[in-house]
Amino acid sequence: QVQLVESGGGLVQAGGSLRLSCAASGRTFSNYAMGWFRQAPGKGREFVAGITSSGGSTRYADSVKGRFTISRDNAKNTMYLQMNNLKPGDTALYYCAADAMPIGVRSFASEYDYWGQGTQVTVSS
Repeated sequence: QVQLVESGGGLVQAGGSLRLSCAASGRTFSNYAMGWFRQAPGKGREFVAGITSSGGSTRYADSVKGRFTISRDNAKNTMYLQMNNLKPGDTALYYCAADAMPIGVRSFASEYDYWGQGTQVTVSS
């Protein structure tokens, strides 16, 4: 199993930035593709960004392209999400997730095997 712990959420004004981290423990982190998802109150879990196991390929939701950057450091067993120019619509609980299938970046939550508890991001207008 892989245990995932998110951190870095908080309250920020529109236009501000936050950097989320996802620390992994357990099985070999570099074997897993990773993703960030978010869930706003009353809405389903939404794909935000994903990265392959090596970090060589990334994928973003259209709503965050050009503003968010996903990265990973396999030596530190950690994944990151740099979020710039935040908007009130980005307010949500952000989750990191691990995908055991080495077939690129997938965007459906049901395809991911392990999940963290989430970190809250709130963007005020």
